Amino acid sequence: MNLRLLIIFALQLYLYSQPIMPLPLSISVDEKKAQLGKELFFDTILSLDNSVSCATCHDIEKGGDDGLVFSIGINGRQGDINAPTVFNSIYNFRQFWNGRAKDLKEQAKGPIENPLEMGNNFGNLIEVLSNTPYRKRFNALYKDGITADNIADAIAEYEKTLITPESAFDKYLNGDEDAITKEQKEGYEVFKDVGCITCHHGINIGGNLYNKFGVIESATSKRKGRYEVTQNKEDIYYFKVPSLRNIEKTAPYLHDGRYDKLEDVVKFMSKYQLGRAITDTEIDKIVKFLHSLSGKIPQGIE
Repeated sequence: MNLRLLIIFALQLYLYSQPIMPLPLSISVDEKKAQLGKELFFDTILSLDNSVSCATCHDIEKGGDDGLVFSIGINGRQGDINAPTVFNSIYNFRQFWNGRAKDLKEQAKGPIENPLEMGNNFGNLIEVLSNTPYRKRFNALYKDGITADNIADAIAEYEKTLITPESAFDKYLNGDEDAITKEQKEGYEVFKDVGCITCHHGINIGGNLYNKFGVIESATSKRKGRYEVTQNKEDIYYFKVPSLRNIEKTAPYLHDGRYDKLEDVVKFMSKYQLGRAITDTEIDKIVKFLHSLSGKIPQGIE
């Protein structure tokens, strides 16, 4: 086991006492930019053929994703990695499974020019937007009007608002002992005891580190994770650890969408990531705990 993995596992002891923090009830944003970003988020004008919006793959009324193994972009083109939820993404330390975007603003640019998603380019998009009422909106908010950076900035400002506070578990963390059931409390203890907490901790219960896919046993994967960005062999199969918030609503699971049920994911992770057998009873308790992590559907900006 290399030094990076030893450091990750060493975190378990430190994290056991207070490893998860509740989400705030609100987040500070520039409301005018967020409102513009909201309109862009739901507008298919971002795609080359006017058929796909950000909301196509990130459904706000569901889990912040599209419920597909791989998303469908323009002209029926299928993506090659599972779309992560947009909810609480402001709390991810990097964006995308391979971490190629440093923040939401950088991430927002990617789908627009991805040929499997929106299939557009910013030169064309800026020209199109300039012939719509968006031109006046951008000029009022940005000194340089419509630019690639400003389009991404507005979308990112809206995405900041998509947090899901007041989950049952957050209420429990805030002192309400009756907010979760006895089984969910037991599930949280199992979650910590078996080592899930090693990677799924912090305010987003994940999203704050990379880990190898297949730590204990080799797990097959067509995608290479961080290696796709760094070309460093030590980064092969290292992916950003996903958030577990609202996890019951974001099936299918893992970067390749290989599982539909949380029970199967927990069983897989216990074998390949933790190297330990856990009982069906323990799996059931962990899954019940995971159900307590669903918060309010975000209203975003009005």
